[in-house]
Amino acid sequence: MKKILKCWMVVLGLGSSLASAQTAYDLPRLESLALENNRAVQAMRDQVNAARAAVTTAGAFPNPEVEYQSGTARSRGVGGNSGDARSATLTQPLDLPWIRSARINAAEAGLVVASTAALTFDADVVARLRLRYFDVLRREAELRNARLDTELVEGMRSRIAARVETGEAPRFELIKAEAESLNASKAVQAAGFRVMQARALLRQAVGDALPQDFALAGGLPDVPELASLEGSRRQMQVSSPDLARSRAELARAQRMLDLERRKRWPTVALKASRDQDPDMNTSRFGLTVSIPLWDRRSGPIGEAEAQLARARNELEAQAFALDQSLDAAYQVYDIARTQVGALESGIVKKAEAALKVAESAYRFGERGFLDVVDAQRVYRAARSELITARHELAAAWVEIERLRALPGGKAE
Repeated sequence: MKKILKCWMVVLGLGSSLASAQTAYDLPRLESLALENNRAVQAMRDQVNAARAAVTTAGAFPNPEVEYQSGTARSRGVGGNSGDARSATLTQPLDLPWIRSARINAAEAGLVVASTAALTFDADVVARLRLRYFDVLRREAELRNARLDTELVEGMRSRIAARVETGEAPRFELIKAEAESLNASKAVQAAGFRVMQARALLRQAVGDALPQDFALAGGLPDVPELASLEGSRRQMQVSSPDLARSRAELARAQRMLDLERRKRWPTVALKASRDQDPDMNTSRFGLTVSIPLWDRRSGPIGEAEAQLARARNELEAQAFALDQSLDAAYQVYDIARTQVGALESGIVKKAEAALKVAESAYRFGERGFLDVVDAQRVYRAARSELITARHELAAAWVEIERLRALPGGKAE
């Protein structure tokens, strides 16, 4: 069992050395790769192109209609002529300006909705990538700490083994030290699996442009400073993709209501026809007008009004929810920053100093092995809490930047 665990540690160390030999990817570069190569992002770009094509469709003029009929004419009167009879009709629907402009405005509002939806999707992709980036850094930090714990426990086990051989310590202390060594090795193995899983999830978020043996630049403490809460709230009102999408949905609902109301007006088409029979040729010119007598489009107009009310309510709900989410994210950020400061400035250092004192006291016979084990566990727990607090600080920063995202999903 010990040989297997040692081989696993060698493999993990070799993998980390190979990764360090590769080009290190920092967070901005990963974001650029994700926005350029992620298939889901490209699918949203295709949706924007489809909405842009819909604007072209809305601006197209109606095609003319040509009708041609041919037959025979037979006279039933005395002296009448019989022969071929033909009829040709041309109908050109008129694209009335007030309906055409409303239709184009509605299509352009749909393009804005698609564009803001793409920005929202980009912001979500970037936020998810950032979380997975910091998760990889967290798991790698946990792996480094687990290896350090293994080295400490293994060093202690070696010293105890030497004391047992000379008769200075009972054998049951060596048994306990070997058990602690096995637990530490098992923790290294579990931490290695978590690193592999986090790296796979990060590569999934970026796309196949990120190689499998990538290395990351940066660390969990490298979290940018944030602006004040009020400054972020003002920034969110201006550039939040969620709010921009809700506002675009409201504008499109208004344009659709205007279009449905204008469709109540009569439609007009120009019509020209020519009839030819054995006795005479007839030409006609005129208009075809639809009379909105029975259908006043009350159903479509009522549906558009309801959609407008829904969009207005959703915008207000979105604004309130984002404001509350920003407050909560700042609270989490402040709490995590306070915890990181307390752990970095005192708790971890004191736990490390206590471990060194316990080890020295054990070497001089003033403390038992269990005192050293307790000191190691306290030191391990303090470092683990520091990693967790740093990760929570980074996650809060990611959420705040997602709420106040600048166009293109980029943070300040």
